[in-house]
Amino acid sequence: MSQQVSLALGISEDDLLNCMQCGFCLSVCPTYKIIPKETATPRGRIALMKAVQDGGLVTKDITESLDLCLGCRACEVACPSGVQYGTMLEHAKEVITKKTKFSPPVKAVRWLFLKQLLPYPKRMRWIRGGIRVYQKSGLQKIARKSGILKLLPWNMGTFEAALPEVAPFRAKLPKRVEPKEKTNKPTVAFFSGCIQDTVFYETNVSTMKLLEAAGFPIVTPDNQTCCGAVHAHAGEVDLAKDLAKKNIEMLERSGASYLVNNQGGCGAMLKEYDKLLADDPVWAERAKAFVKKVKDINEILAEIDELPKLYPMNVRVTYQDSCHLTNVQKVTLQPRKLIQSIPGIEYVEMVGAGTCCGSAGTYNLVHHDESMQILDAKMVNVINTQAEIVVVANPGCLMQMRIGVQRAGLEGKVRVMHIADLLAEAARLK
Repeated sequence: MSQQVSLALGISEDDLLNCMQCGFCLSVCPTYKIIPKETATPRGRIALMKAVQDGGLVTKDITESLDLCLGCRACEVACPSGVQYGTMLEHAKEVITKKTKFSPPVKAVRWLFLKQLLPYPKRMRWIRGGIRVYQKSGLQKIARKSGILKLLPWNMGTFEAALPEVAPFRAKLPKRVEPKEKTNKPTVAFFSGCIQDTVFYETNVSTMKLLEAAGFPIVTPDNQTCCGAVHAHAGEVDLAKDLAKKNIEMLERSGASYLVNNQGGCGAMLKEYDKLLADDPVWAERAKAFVKKVKDINEILAEIDELPKLYPMNVRVTYQDSCHLTNVQKVTLQPRKLIQSIPGIEYVEMVGAGTCCGSAGTYNLVHHDESMQILDAKMVNVINTQAEIVVVANPGCLMQMRIGVQRAGLEGKVRVMHIADLLAEAARLK
C-alpha cells in the first residue's frame, strides 16, 4: 500500500460516537495484552477510524493497526454502549482494500484463494486430494527430513506439521440421509464449509452421524458455497455479499427447516447475513428469514430431548471457546452441557476459555509471531487444567490448538478434538 491514502470510511457518525472511550474493552482485547499500546485496542482503532472519517489520511501505521486486530469481537461483549465494532472494522477494511494497490504476488494469492478456490467445493476437494497424495506418497516424509518446509512462506511448515491425515478426493458427504427410525423431526440442511470439508472432513462425517442418530433427516445441498467470512475480513465485502446470496438461495431451494453447521466462525458469518445485506432491497428480507434458520451443531443437539446413547469415557476434558461462537452467536453453555452429558467425563473449566487462541481465520498466517504469543499464553491455561482432551468447536481453533500442543511438547499426552468428534466417539459412531 502507498504510504498515505486520502479517503473517508463511510461509517456513520453515530456509530463512531457510540464509543465512550471508557476502556472496558482493554482487558478483553488479545492484541492489547501483547502490544500494550493504545493503537492496539478497540477504542484506539475506533479513534483512528474517526480521525480518517473527519478528513485525515489513512497511513501505513493506521492500516497496520487495523490489520493487527484479530476480529474476535470480545470487545462487543464487554462494551456497555453496544458499539458494533466488528461491523465498523469490516467496513473500514472494505474501503481501504478498494483503494489499496497490492503487490503482484499478494494480488495473485488473493485472486487465487478468494475468487478461484474457496467459493468452489469441488476445487477445494482437489486441494484435499493433493494433500492426500502428498501425505501418502512418501513426499511428506522426504519434505520433513530435508528441512525444505522451513523455507515455505507464511510459516506454512508449522501448519503442515499440525495437519491431520486428510480424506481422499473421492470422499464426499451423502446428498441425503434418512434416520433409521422415522421421526417427526424437521429436515436439516448441512453446511459443510470449505476449509472444514478440506482438512477436517471426518468431523463433518461425525456431525452428520450425530444428526442422523438424533433422528433428523439431512440434506447436503450441492449448490452451497463458502460462507464469505474470509472475504469480508479481507475487505472483499462485495464478494462476501455474492456468496451470501448464493447460500440464501441454496437454503430456500433445499426446503430444509434449518441450516446446521459445525464451524464457529462460519456460523457467525451465516448468522449475520441480515446485517451484510441490510441495504439490499431485494435480499434484505430473504436474509432475515435465512438467519433465523441457521443453527450451530451445539445448539441443535443441546435443544433436542434425546441424544444417541453415550458410552463412558473416563478422561479429563476442558473446552476452548470459539470467539465467534461465543461473542457473535452467544453459544456458550450448550457445548459444556453436551460434554458433561458423556458418562465418566471429568470436566475442568479452563481459565480464560473464552479468550482468543490466536487463529482468527488467516491471522496466524499473516501475523504469525503475534498469533503464537497469544497461543502460548493460552497453552499455559491448558496445561494448568491437566486435561487429556481439549475440545473445540471451530476448524481454525482446532488447527491452532494442535499447533499449541506441539509447541508445548504435549504430543501423545493431549488430544485436540472437535466436539462433534468427541460426541461421535462417545456414541460409538466412529
